[in-house]
Amino acid sequence: MDQVNRRSFLQTTGTAALAASAVVGVVAAPSAAQAFAANERIRIGFIGPGGRGFGAHVKTLARIAKETKGIELTAVCDVYSVHRDMAAEHIEKETGFVPKKYEDYTDLLADPNVDAVCIGTPDHWHAKQTIDAMKAGKHVYCEKPMTHTIEEAMAVVRTWKETGKVMQVGVQSTSLPVWDMVRDKIQSGMIGKLLGFQTEYFRNSSMGQWRYYQLTKEMTPKTINWDKWLGVKEGLAPDMPFDREIYAQWRRFWPFGAGMYTDLFVHRTTSMLKGTGLRYPRRVVGAGGIFLEYDGRDVPDVATVVADFSEGAQGLITATMCADRTPVKQVIRGHNGSFEFGNGENFKEIQFLAERPQVTRNSKLVDEAIKVDDIGDSTYAHFQNWLKAMREGKQELCNNPPDLGAAAIVVVTLGSESYRQGKAFFFDSETGKVSEADASWAAGWEKMSKARAKPHHVAGWKGGDTGSVLEEPEYMKLAGAWKDGNPPMGG
Repeated sequence: MDQVNRRSFLQTTGTAALAASAVVGVVAAPSAAQAFAANERIRIGFIGPGGRGFGAHVKTLARIAKETKGIELTAVCDVYSVHRDMAAEHIEKETGFVPKKYEDYTDLLADPNVDAVCIGTPDHWHAKQTIDAMKAGKHVYCEKPMTHTIEEAMAVVRTWKETGKVMQVGVQSTSLPVWDMVRDKIQSGMIGKLLGFQTEYFRNSSMGQWRYYQLTKEMTPKTINWDKWLGVKEGLAPDMPFDREIYAQWRRFWPFGAGMYTDLFVHRTTSMLKGTGLRYPRRVVGAGGIFLEYDGRDVPDVATVVADFSEGAQGLITATMCADRTPVKQVIRGHNGSFEFGNGENFKEIQFLAERPQVTRNSKLVDEAIKVDDIGDSTYAHFQNWLKAMREGKQELCNNPPDLGAAAIVVVTLGSESYRQGKAFFFDSETGKVSEADASWAAGWEKMSKARAKPHHVAGWKGGDTGSVLEEPEYMKLAGAWKDGNPPMGG
């Protein structure tokens, strides 16, 4: 398992040419996807409708199908016959339509009665199924994380741009209005120079995280096509004997998932990237370990990722799976003030905490509770957003498109690889290349300081010098090296 995962990461670092055409801004925007007529139903198929693929994808879209009649759930595909039948029966019960059932997702993609697919398979299948679907002319909703590797993330972005298909990544919190509101306030200069964010995901369990996914006697090689689930033929995983634990609790093992990094960190990271306007990090380091959950897992139960961005900001993502009463606060910080969020993702209000007027030179900048629009069920809203984008044929309407999804993948994947390899990594957003970090990061900032440069800002910055320029005390005129026993100019 370990060798395959390491090989995938090393392939990522050596495929800059492949990745370059996928990175945001490198490839020209594609032509708009074809819109659907107002009375035309969008026909949707499901790949991997078990777990969240059933609880969120199938159930939510069945509800929308009953409410609007604008969509039709026409097909389901799963390598596990129990999940396949469960999804089909639910769709028939709720909508009256009998969907086709497939074991192989390529057969579903060949179905002309499918316009779009929802992908809820394990992480290691996401990229291949997403790319195959878009190339087959289907729109895509892919559950988070968007991909298992950075290389795959770049390839998904490239395919999305080349095909013009509408794609939504399943981080439902990105459909909360708070992130667009916060980004607008940051770009306007409300908090001054953006310095960074911190976010968290704390859980606790008596049995160990992800072991609550139950193993059942129905899970056998007769009901589960194990070879197709693994993807050995496709080069997605190593061959291994059938194991109910690996099948049901795959998030605990590196070949298939990355524990909290991709199951949980990607949630919070994506939201913070959207709220701040940051995207690809330049430098990432990760730490942690398995400090309690000695149950055969690969992934840590305590982890922290620190991501530094070229915009001059830092992201901190931290968590433990073994204590949940003392989470850190979620915060976006600036020189003039900060936004403080609650824990979780559904906020009724956020707090703006102003820095002292002696620093900001603005006595009108005061603490403020900012109300946040409540949209109710964020999963429901996220699917409705995807449907609207498909209906209108506009990729840009999606609240979590692949370019945002890829940025989150780079942060969390480099964090997990840093933990595993004991190294810090650089990411080049122009080429998509990963490399080992060196002293140039610190040296670059020191050079800016010596040159008295102005700070970098996030894309869309409209705040001018607001909260971004230091005052020069009068006595600093006395600074400077003395030459031949004489003071510098100014005394």
